[in-house]
Amino acid sequence: MDGNRSEVIGMHWGQILDLGPANEKEIAMARYGKAAAKTVRSAMRRRKRGTLKSGKGGKGGTVKSRKQAIAIGLSEARKKGAKVPRKKSS
Repeated sequence: MDGNRSEVIGMHWGQILDLGPANEKEIAMARYGKAAAKTVRSAMRRRKRGTLKSGKGGKGGTVKSRKQAIAIGLSEARKKGAKVPRKKSS
């Protein structure tokens, strides 16, 4: 062993280890669609630029919080009909 990790594992980097057929329980569907991710990414960019506003019609203050920006992005994605889980009711 000369310290080369690929010899120890017996695989090359980037090679996928095939463990055979997966159980149905192990396969999980994506919770968020690509359109939702794009909308959240856009909201995060607007937050960085300082153009993301909170409140109805953007009449609130400038959003500073990362979590708030994500929530606004997900809300916008829901309105557009993107694949996003329902909001948890309190």
